[in-house]
Amino acid sequence: MREEKQVRVIEVVPYNSQWKEDYLKEMGKIMLIMNDEIIDIHHIGSTSIPGIYAKPVIDILIGVVDIKNIDKYNGEMDTLGYVCQGEYGIKGRRFFMKGLYNRTHHIHIFQSDNPEILRHINFRDYMISHLGEARIYSELKREMAIKFRYDIEGYCNGKDAFIKDIDIKTERWAKTK
Repeated sequence: MREEKQVRVIEVVPYNSQWKEDYLKEMGKIMLIMNDEIIDIHHIGSTSIPGIYAKPVIDILIGVVDIKNIDKYNGEMDTLGYVCQGEYGIKGRRFFMKGLYNRTHHIHIFQSDNPEILRHINFRDYMISHLGEARIYSELKREMAIKFRYDIEGYCNGKDAFIKDIDIKTERWAKTK
């Protein structure tokens, strides 16, 4: 008997106002586990930007006192259904995912002084303040999800130049607000 290989399907869907509630519910669970370490916690990613298409995965960004202390919570996070992925390609981060092929949440944890925190928050806030750019991003995501339905790397690479361009605009914009 041949073993079926499961593949992650890339799907983007219209904005769902329930995503904010999903974030708040999950935030409460995480706070119960890591409260002593957490300095701030944010809903980021496309599900935090009203009106745009997104992969239905809630991204949560957490700033903590000491990133080295986070590993001691892996067992408790496992009880919530999270798998710890370590740095997962970004130095100084701890990444947790809930679900492998049908993910519901990603948690990105950085020490509170890590510039990645501000980059993510500024990106979100810029997109919320610049609806035209957000719509362009939304359409790009839809196109990439069709073109790379079974290829997360292709999907991400297809958005990369746009995101880098927005990061530059975001940095300038953040200095003026």
